[in-house]
Amino acid sequence: MNFYDTGQRRDGHAHGPQDGGDGAQERRDIQRNRDLTAGRVVNCTGSTVTIASPVAGDAAPGAGWTIGNLASINIGAARIVGFVRSVEAMGGVWSPDGVNEVVAVLDLLGEITEQPGAGLQFQRGIKVYPPLGAIAHRIRHADLCAVYAMEKAGAVSVGALTQDATIPATIDIGGMLERHFAVVGTTGVGKSTSVSLLMRKAVAERPRLRVIVLDPHNEFAAAFRGHAHVLDAKTFELPFWLFRLEEFAEVAFRGREKPQGEIDILREAVEQARDASLAAMRNGGGGPSLLKRSFRGSGDTAAADKPLPFRMTDIFQFIDEEMGRLESRFNRFDLKSLRYRLKEVAEDPSFGFMFGRCAVDDSIEEVFSRIFRIPDEGRRICVLQLAGIPSDAINVVVSVLARLSFDIAMLSEGAAEVLLLCEEAHRYIPADPRLGFFPTRAAVGRIAKEGRKYGAYLGIVTQRPSELDQTILSQCSTIFAMRLANERDQEIIRSAIPDSSAGILGFLSAIGNREAIAFGEAVATPMRMRFVDIAPEERPCTAQAEKRADGALNLASLIGKMRGVDAPRAAAQAGDPPRPAPQAAARRPAPSLPAAGDGYGGGAHGGPFGGTESWPTYSEKSR
Repeated sequence: MNFYDTGQRRDGHAHGPQDGGDGAQERRDIQRNRDLTAGRVVNCTGSTVTIASPVAGDAAPGAGWTIGNLASINIGAARIVGFVRSVEAMGGVWSPDGVNEVVAVLDLLGEITEQPGAGLQFQRGIKVYPPLGAIAHRIRHADLCAVYAMEKAGAVSVGALTQDATIPATIDIGGMLERHFAVVGTTGVGKSTSVSLLMRKAVAERPRLRVIVLDPHNEFAAAFRGHAHVLDAKTFELPFWLFRLEEFAEVAFRGREKPQGEIDILREAVEQARDASLAAMRNGGGGPSLLKRSFRGSGDTAAADKPLPFRMTDIFQFIDEEMGRLESRFNRFDLKSLRYRLKEVAEDPSFGFMFGRCAVDDSIEEVFSRIFRIPDEGRRICVLQLAGIPSDAINVVVSVLARLSFDIAMLSEGAAEVLLLCEEAHRYIPADPRLGFFPTRAAVGRIAKEGRKYGAYLGIVTQRPSELDQTILSQCSTIFAMRLANERDQEIIRSAIPDSSAGILGFLSAIGNREAIAFGEAVATPMRMRFVDIAPEERPCTAQAEKRADGALNLASLIGKMRGVDAPRAAAQAGDPPRPAPQAAARRPAPSLPAAGDGYGGGAHGGPFGGTESWPTYSEKSR
């Protein structure tokens, strides 16, 4: 195959006798000499070969050696495949009218052989190295198809090769999920659009798969219209009693230093509250909110980290009783401080997803059903919009969801597979161990290390891979690397790819939008590809972007959202009919702290397990 010259001029006319001069004659001689239609091997190392090739100065664009493309080297019955890493003109001079000596360096990928009855077969690795003088040329279309062929049952097309748009870019969904995957790229290159495409393909291919999308920018709801269950700050519910002690403490202290005295009080208060809930149930006070047998500890004793419902009322009662003792076991200042912290958090409307209606009774089945889509009701994707959740609680929410995702997959014994997709993952699993929340790192890391055994999978999406925990990133065996401008980020990705394919990342900062370098378990061999262009209505888009054209601006509404006292919204959450917002001039006195023993947080001492007083709603608080 003529690699460098098609015999056509740039104006489309064939060279003829009218093309006078020594240069024209030399080009005609080259066309007639088939030995010069391709390059030849002039140097060979363990992983690279150097090709020298004569190229006409006016060769058609794309007819020569091009970085990022594949080439092949003939060695008898087999052909060695290499990736063009670099190209240069000998001596650094280019003659437009003559023939130029071009030197190209190829990274060796594997061999193509033709098997009787099986056609062309590509195999990674090199058995026989090419001798000096071996002919190299642009890879044939059939060979290129063989290199990227994916014969597995779960293989799907997500785009096309950049080198040849007629060849589909095929990935193995099973390999991508079971060994975890990452999509990295700077902002604006099409990460979210590509991720939405991958999720659609994964859900269609794996009927038992449930996907939880952690969406910090509230943009994926638009991508999965009609195919996903969307939870935002108004509808998301994750009761506080599902939290482990360290997670509950992180919310109570909001990331600040945790005095050991207060932690000791909280630990004992939670244990006492859980025991009180079990005692109420044994006495028949639970009503319809019966704890499931599978969640009871041995000996009918509440374990510290079991998802057993308990009441904030009992927490406050324990603290109040200790404060009333003449000789309390705990420091009185620590008791008062902890009580104030808990009251402040439980009274904050932005934490309503923890202390709202779901926290009053045993709503674990309802909570799990909405988040993990069991039953799925035709929507196996749950989009959790994190933008409305307090920033100092996001790490804890991710920790709880990652831990529960692993447990659901493990306890279902294969009946459910759970994919936790972490958008902007560097925010809550940062590279610096001193930052972030350690239980979040541990919960996500457990999925990364052990999840594939039980059907718990991890998807990482980030624009700063250098700021992401490298241990977790290293567990992602498939990486889609989109354009990365930062050198540190490029170096992190370069260290994750095999040495024989490292050259493919040389132009990572220059690839186009929706283009990616894919490598790992899900692809046959590292490939430069372009994701298919999807319809605008299936692309991620924030609600703000959709409404931006309206231009409407209401200052009172903005201030109400900042203060979290939007009266119509609060009434709707509480189940009451919306009421007109108070006039701006009307001022209410600031609420006072509840008196000791007022039972805030769960009604009277009965609460959901036999009591008569109900939990105060946020609409009642605002009155």
